[in-house]
Amino acid sequence: MLKGFKDFLMRGNVVELAVAVVIGTAFTAIVTAVTKSLILPLVNSIGGSDPAKGLGFHIISGKEATFIDLGSVINAAINFVIVAAVVYFLLVLPMQKIQERRKRGQEAGPAEPTDVELLTEIRDLLRNQNKTS
Repeated sequence: MLKGFKDFLMRGNVVELAVAVVIGTAFTAIVTAVTKSLILPLVNSIGGSDPAKGLGFHIISGKEATFIDLGSVINAAINFVIVAAVVYFLLVLPMQKIQERRKRGQEAGPAEPTDVELLTEIRDLLRNQNKTS
């Protein structure tokens, strides 16, 4: 059971996915910091009903809990668009081009194992299974 789990973790695509998640999280943190520190103050400078709070307004005057913060919503939307654009242009678009080249036959796809390699793998698996039984 542990060997199967180890094999699963050591597959190339699982490790690559883990790296992508970590890098994506770090990149998102950078984009969020930039939008909160640079863009949000610019959006909030537009004004609103309470200059200290930025772009927004109170539904009920005097109640802090009823403040609708439009600046933060605009900031989150800008943050999303930046992250989505980077993901599209750095990941999705290049992968689409590679797939198109493979369909046209310009670039070889992943190599398929030969019959001998498959039979050797089956033999080794059966041998290991017989040793543990």
